[in-house]
Amino acid sequence: MRGDGDGWVVDPDGSRYWGRNGAAGLLLRAPLADGSTGILLQHRAVWSHQGGTWGLPGGARDSHESAIDTAIREADEEAGIGDSELRVVAAIVTHQAPSGWTYTTVIAEVDHPIHTIANFESAELRWVPEGDVIGLPLHPGFGNAWPMLQERINVLDPRS
Repeated sequence: MRGDGDGWVVDPDGSRYWGRNGAAGLLLRAPLADGSTGILLQHRAVWSHQGGTWGLPGGARDSHESAIDTAIREADEEAGIGDSELRVVAAIVTHQAPSGWTYTTVIAEVDHPIHTIANFESAELRWVPEGDVIGLPLHPGFGNAWPMLQERINVLDPRS
């Protein structure tokens, strides 16, 4: 379903960003069986912008939505998380373009890795141990934000 946020924003330098009203993604965390903490990552379909990289389920923000609402809606569309018992713990602007376009990463938690269903935008969805995230070919925006997100996670959960 197309929302009123679907579309590109182009900065004066030619950089393109998806989401006329900005974009948001969900960094969903859960305890794994081995005692580590996992993050739900999306291996982006090859045809998509920055395809073949790993990132967060997310997308364009509609004009009537908060960043949190966007991240949860997009994660449901792309990963089928449904009405999971997720707890939002933070929302952080992890990129701001000269045009004013922003990407907000919403950090949330669930009590266990929930079942996911990939849509056509995903080559794969996977619960990845936090320590293994950096070893994947990351979407450039997510890769740039990952160190800041790790710091924030450590403040929220010093055990990780």
